[in-house]
Amino acid sequence: MKRTIFTFLFLVSFLLSAAQRVKYNFNSDWKVLVGDAKEAAAPSFNDASWKKVTLPYAWNEDDAFKKDIVDHPTGIAWYRKHFKLPASAKGHKIFLEFEGIRQAGEFYLNGKPIGLHENGAMAFGFDVTDVANFGNEENVLAARIDNDWNYREKATNSKFQWEDKNFNANYGGINKNVYLHVLPKIYQTLPLYSNLGTTGVYVYADAINIKGKSAILHAASQVKNESTQPQQVAYEVSVTDLNNKLVKTFTGEKVTLAPGETKTIKAAAKVNGLNFWSWGYGYLYDVKTVLKVNNKPVDAVTTKTGFRKTAFQDGMIYLNDRVIMVHGYAQRTSNEWPAIGLSVPAWLSDYSNGLMVESGGNLVRWMHIAPWKQDVESCDRVGLMQAMPAGDAEKDVEGVRWDQRKALMRDAIIYNRNNPSIIFYECGNESISEPHMAEMKAIRDQYDPHGGRAIGSREMLDSKIAEYGGEMLYTNKSARVPMWAMEYSRDEGSRKYWDEFTPPFHKDGDGPLHNGQSAAAYNRNMESHAVENVKRWFEFWNERPGTGKRVSSGGVNIIWSETNTHHRGEENYRRSGEVDALRIKKQNFFAHQVMWDGWVNPEKHRLHIVGHWNYAPGVKKDIVVISSATKVELKVNGKSQGFGTRSDGFLFTFKDVAWQEGTISAVGYDANNKEVCSYALKTVGAPVALRLTPIKRPTDFLANGHDLALVEVEVVDAQGNRCPTALNMISYTLDGPAEWRGGMAMGPGNYVMAKSFPVEGGVNRFLIRSTTKAGKITVQAKAEGLKSATLVLTTKPFKTENGLAKALPAAGLPSILDRGPTPATPSYTMTRTPIKVVSATAGANADKAEASFDDNELSDWVNDGKLATAWIEYTLEREATVNEITLKLNNFRSRVYPLLITVDGKEAFNGSTQTSLGYHTIKCKPLKGTKVRIQLAGTTATNGANSGVEVNGKKLDDGVARDDAKAKGTMSIIEAEIYESLSTGTESASKSGE
Repeated sequence: MKRTIFTFLFLVSFLLSAAQRVKYNFNSDWKVLVGDAKEAAAPSFNDASWKKVTLPYAWNEDDAFKKDIVDHPTGIAWYRKHFKLPASAKGHKIFLEFEGIRQAGEFYLNGKPIGLHENGAMAFGFDVTDVANFGNEENVLAARIDNDWNYREKATNSKFQWEDKNFNANYGGINKNVYLHVLPKIYQTLPLYSNLGTTGVYVYADAINIKGKSAILHAASQVKNESTQPQQVAYEVSVTDLNNKLVKTFTGEKVTLAPGETKTIKAAAKVNGLNFWSWGYGYLYDVKTVLKVNNKPVDAVTTKTGFRKTAFQDGMIYLNDRVIMVHGYAQRTSNEWPAIGLSVPAWLSDYSNGLMVESGGNLVRWMHIAPWKQDVESCDRVGLMQAMPAGDAEKDVEGVRWDQRKALMRDAIIYNRNNPSIIFYECGNESISEPHMAEMKAIRDQYDPHGGRAIGSREMLDSKIAEYGGEMLYTNKSARVPMWAMEYSRDEGSRKYWDEFTPPFHKDGDGPLHNGQSAAAYNRNMESHAVENVKRWFEFWNERPGTGKRVSSGGVNIIWSETNTHHRGEENYRRSGEVDALRIKKQNFFAHQVMWDGWVNPEKHRLHIVGHWNYAPGVKKDIVVISSATKVELKVNGKSQGFGTRSDGFLFTFKDVAWQEGTISAVGYDANNKEVCSYALKTVGAPVALRLTPIKRPTDFLANGHDLALVEVEVVDAQGNRCPTALNMISYTLDGPAEWRGGMAMGPGNYVMAKSFPVEGGVNRFLIRSTTKAGKITVQAKAEGLKSATLVLTTKPFKTENGLAKALPAAGLPSILDRGPTPATPSYTMTRTPIKVVSATAGANADKAEASFDDNELSDWVNDGKLATAWIEYTLEREATVNEITLKLNNFRSRVYPLLITVDGKEAFNGSTQTSLGYHTIKCKPLKGTKVRIQLAGTTATNGANSGVEVNGKKLDDGVARDDAKAKGTMSIIEAEIYESLSTGTESASKSGE
């Protein structure tokens, strides 16, 4: 009996001593050798000559943006780390967590193999309890990393579909964060399914009352008992807000776990006074889940998460009961920087992702590959919605490669399901089959049934299972699930080129051929690139919520920042970004700020004059203003140039404006002629000096061997104004404990890591990496004929002990709350009243007429190619005054249809359609009736300016695939919508977006 009591007391004492699990930053004190060193797994191997690095670190980082993606170096690299575990950790569980590597790795601890990971995309873990040393006995961790483009999974001899030289930049090695966990023997598992097979903690909310600021919060922890005795475990949950104020504590069930048993423990309670996560409002809570034995804590996990309400219905996306139209960016998951690749410090991820929100972006669609945890958590903090893929290339697959995709989706969902910014799970970069969609949906429902996330894929226009869809470049609409464009406006243009009137006088479209074809659309200047982005966005916005029963949910522009991936222009990297590779804003950035400052409609009037005001005497040029105002007036030195010609919703063009030194200004007015916004540009003086400015950061510059300072250099005039046409070559010197990583500009090797490189448009930036020694760093910039500039930076000590650090990579980074909570007002009002079509007949193929109004953009009605049969007649649900008809016609990009439209036999329209990205709205003479007839009035014509052929020769989508180019009497309608104005509509017109 005494022995039993002693054993029990000893066990309780042990459990209490283990109550504080520890998560260590495991990034410090690594060594790297590029090459396949024999015996490098052995603890006694001599690695004294290897390069010392701090993770995350891609061994081929020097070539990021220096080389084309297809030339990124590949091969074997070994990573080794010597470390010690405290003696107090003995008897505990020891786990390693890797956020990811590229591509595959074989891992050894103290000479013993601990595991293999191969998918090159997702996090994984190892249980090293039985092979770890403690106290003064050293541990040696070794990893053999292979980033071969053609790496094949050992068990299946299959490549992973996402090993692709178009989009998946190959930054090899351990390129993401690593952690070491010390856990008690009774513990909440880690969300690392690969190798460990565990799912961790799941926190979610339901019964969400946005107006009442309440919800029922749920926590569920997978718990494992690796002690030798059965244990009765109680469960407690506490919720703490951003101000570290305890909001709620509640308890859950008690369970008994046998030795070696794993169970899930749950708790739930209503919580009041909640702040809900939203766009630009990264409000997060710490949810602490505690395991107790005999009322004493034995393990505690803190999950940082946020709560929000979503719905995906009626063709629209709802966030916190308010309709939100997607406007953001399709961004390569590598999200890379020059000479660094993806492995940037967490503050720089927040800076980049926060700029997306500043530009008006509300969603980032990571492309092809699951994002790394640092970017996922960053989007939580800055309030940026995410679409999270698993892994894909460009098509559906079968067999092993499909199994690999499912496994990756499972792992990614488990790892990221507590991150509120993830709104969409993407199952493919192109459509997948319905059975495959059902399999992916089942994975979502198994591991994240309550997360409020839609699962779908690109395209999926007629899927009955996918919860969202949408093509790349075109406008899709739906009355059922949201449809949004997955990547649009892929044109490219360098930041160096303002317009053809500014040095170096790049004429829009000039540049080399691509694959033997014109690449004019991929060699734009900033002015035309911004104009094109406005035109593309307007087509989606024109079909926004409020315009009918079938609507577009928006789209994401490809891309956010320049990327070292697939390109079509004159450089060896893609230049489609709204910011360049160093996140310097281009004119596209400001175009989006104007159009996107609202959930559906712009809610704040803005105005931007594209370009600068530093031209040569005699220059006359068209001035473009982008504004959400109703009309815009332009002035030069106070003299009015009149009102601009409005087009594409937000563009105002002023023809042949003569340059004069001084000020050009623009004023925007609303429909009541009230001034609502303004903007001005001044002529800047001659260059006289350089200026160095560190980009503001919320945390100290740390001497951890990984942290980066981002510094801006400008050429300025005597008043300190940036000179917008300066192209000066700048040379730099660096002194102190730091490593020069440099900047980037157009030129040899893109000047990556060079100590001399030019400004473009009067500005550039460069990166400096800390070493592990703290101290003062001095940077000096010089240019011929200009006053030099000096900047002093100071790094702060970073504490590590025996290879372990307590400070985690994202420590101290704040949530960004600038946009405020979700507004309580509706995000849109109806602009017209849709009239339901109840039936249709046609001159030919009448049995297929319903396909022209079935809310399925993969079906259409088409006649038999004869002009006499090229008509269709719709019967409306009620008599209505028809004002507008919106059509999606086959070959919408390339074909013009002459149409005659009648209402009850009376002519309402006689004219030709226009080519578009999908839909064209015809303004009709208002006529009342119940029968609307659309008839082809003559032969169709091909618009040669919009042939829809890519520079690689592939024909882009142009509607329903059919070879009817020679059938001039063919009329084909994919979708037809009939509208009356609100003044003659029904009460349904008052429906709002709330």
